[in-house]
Amino acid sequence: MSTTAQLLRDHVVVVSGVGPGLGRTLATRCAAHGADVVLAARTAERLDEVAAEVRALGRRALSVPTDITDDASAARLVEIARDEFGRIDTLVNNAFSIPSMKPLASTGFDRIRDSIELTVLGTLRLTQMFAPLLADAKGTVVNINSMVLRHSQERYGSYKIAKSALLAMSQSLATELGGSGIRVNSVAPGYIWGPTLQGYFEHQAGKYGTTVEDIYRHTAAASDLKRLPTTEEIADAVIFLASPMASAITGQCLDVNCGEYHH
Repeated sequence: MSTTAQLLRDHVVVVSGVGPGLGRTLATRCAAHGADVVLAARTAERLDEVAAEVRALGRRALSVPTDITDDASAARLVEIARDEFGRIDTLVNNAFSIPSMKPLASTGFDRIRDSIELTVLGTLRLTQMFAPLLADAKGTVVNINSMVLRHSQERYGSYKIAKSALLAMSQSLATELGGSGIRVNSVAPGYIWGPTLQGYFEHQAGKYGTTVEDIYRHTAAASDLKRLPTTEEIADAVIFLASPMASAITGQCLDVNCGEYHH
């Protein structure tokens, strides 16, 4: 990537929920835009793989195995990141768990509580703990939400509860932290075309005797652009909101779904 396109030159970005899909792309895309990256997730081996990719792009990477639902683990992440870099410019809250896919009438409360604990309270925990560093840098928070905000399809009820609470919390944090110069925004992806979704489509194709291409076309038909956004396109929306180009934008939710839903 050309240095003239580096929107995050010399920034330090913390990414939670680093996995093989969007989390990995967020980390490498931020590095390509000139950022050093702090990688947080529960699985250490996964972090090390992504860290190697970040370093291959010429940027520093710090891997910190973290459980964001645990106070001590989250506090350790903040301490290690501060000691290593001395500043934090952006926090990207990307932690994700597979939601219950049962109707709300038959979904156990434990599953709903677990989703809220990770998606909402885990995000709040990290934001609270990083707030002093973000205030020093006049930094940004970008929370990864979901297009589930825009529909009420069956079996997504518990997921929508958590993501709706995440959006409300993000808006409140934008108001509360704005006086410290911290911007808080959200990105709501639709389907994300990458290895994870491709693997799921391959499974479905084998199960129903069709092809990945047919499933893709059927899924994308609901969008204005007749295609699905890629992991890189979701990451680029995050980078825009974290960059100086969005310096007057806070409290907003940017939908990235190729026009499947309008808001």
